[in-house]
Amino acid sequence: MRNDKPWVMVPQRGQQARVRQKEINRQQLLLRPVEVEKLVDLDHPVRAIWELVGGLNLEPFYVEIESVEGVAGRPVWDPRLLISLWIYAYKDGVSSAREIARLCEYHPAYQWLSGLEVVNYHTLADFRIRHKEVLDQLFTEVLGVLSHEGLITLQRVMHDGTKVKARASSKSFHRKVTLEDHLRLAREQVEQMGDPESEESSQRVAKARQRALRERRERLEEALKELEQIEASRSKASEKEKAWASSTDPEARIVLQANGAYGPAYNVQISTDAQSKIIVGVGVTQASADAAELEPAVDRVETNLGQRPQQVVVDGGFTNQATMEAMTEKQVDMIGSLPERSGVVLNRLEQRGVSLDFYP
Repeated sequence: MRNDKPWVMVPQRGQQARVRQKEINRQQLLLRPVEVEKLVDLDHPVRAIWELVGGLNLEPFYVEIESVEGVAGRPVWDPRLLISLWIYAYKDGVSSAREIARLCEYHPAYQWLSGLEVVNYHTLADFRIRHKEVLDQLFTEVLGVLSHEGLITLQRVMHDGTKVKARASSKSFHRKVTLEDHLRLAREQVEQMGDPESEESSQRVAKARQRALRERRERLEEALKELEQIEASRSKASEKEKAWASSTDPEARIVLQANGAYGPAYNVQISTDAQSKIIVGVGVTQASADAAELEPAVDRVETNLGQRPQQVVVDGGFTNQATMEAMTEKQVDMIGSLPERSGVVLNRLEQRGVSLDFYP
């Protein structure tokens, strides 16, 4: 006779019974209903941002949309959603389209905004680039509203710079003669491609190839312009001869990065309100150091919000005489660490006869 009852271990006298515990299975797949409205609380900031964006004049974003009723084509993402995603991401200090798309997969606030849909990062990036000037103005207006409502006080602003790697390799940097040779070859190749509208079997390939060559020629022309600016900023002829620029990312510069290595990058300056943790100013420069970047950062915050910070907190990279004098003139309290003493600096001070009492 079959016994369907599970086996039970009966402990012998003097033995302790084995504890029965619920196992955790993280390999399982679950299919369960989700009530999107309950993903976030009623007073969650993401709801306020959605309502705020909905009250703005977004007509310019809708006018250019070609996907309309009665015409073939698939629906597009609502500009109100894309703008809300970017603003909420900026609030959290996220400025990457890839990261926003990733957050849409699991973060409750982003899931609530998108209705559990995942917005492709290409869509987010293209929207941000295509409407850069309008969105910059829009984000500025939103910051102004938050400031007016007392959500941003600017009592203390934390500021720092970070190096962001450019879309270029060190091998793409060339001197003027080399760039001019590449530009000449690119022009010749474009001319030899012929008419892209000709009836040939590989018409699409020909168009793509010609577009790629044209874009390469344009990048080389931009690289030469950047090179001329670099040469103009250098006084000695020997320094001008050493000037070079990237053929793939002309505006990038070779700078010392966070990992201690030199490479093509940009210097991104970020200002954040200490109380609300909201980014109130962002700037991108070609400067290799942060020494002269605090004054422009304060000006950006004032442009965005109509007022200057009462205090700014920075690290030793910003602490120098010129910056301290500029902050004094702007009546902004500057809180920053002193730069570390180096052997070179100490030797120079000693050679000039500076007393130890006045060493940094």
